[in-house]
Amino acid sequence: MQSIPAADILQACETMLRKQLYVVFTKPTNGMGPVMANLKEHLDFQIDLEKRGIMFGAGPFWNDAEDAWEGEGMVVIRAASLAQAKAIADSDPMHKAGARSYTVRPWLLNEGTVTIKLTYSDGKREVI
Repeated sequence: MQSIPAADILQACETMLRKQLYVVFTKPTNGMGPVMANLKEHLDFQIDLEKRGIMFGAGPFWNDAEDAWEGEGMVVIRAASLAQAKAIADSDPMHKAGARSYTVRPWLLNEGTVTIKLTYSDGKREVI
């Protein structure tokens, strides 16, 4: 597969947002038992990231039938570098306990819109 230098992509979308974010894809390592055993600590960690402005968004992936959760999830975070994003993911109690493994991918947010700020965990909202 041919790759295109990041500088070329940044130039092609120079009028767009070009916000660098990092996506953490996470999945169970040994079934759902360890995931559920670490869920409360994980959710507390996620809410802390949210309150500190590190988290852009997060949540579980449903199965393809959309009727169950098999332990996979995604977290989009703000970080200064890929190394910092990995350090944040490492500090998740779910990953520290070995209940889930993860990969981090850099993501350039270019298109979309935001009309309100909604804090998912407590329902606070703000028009921006």
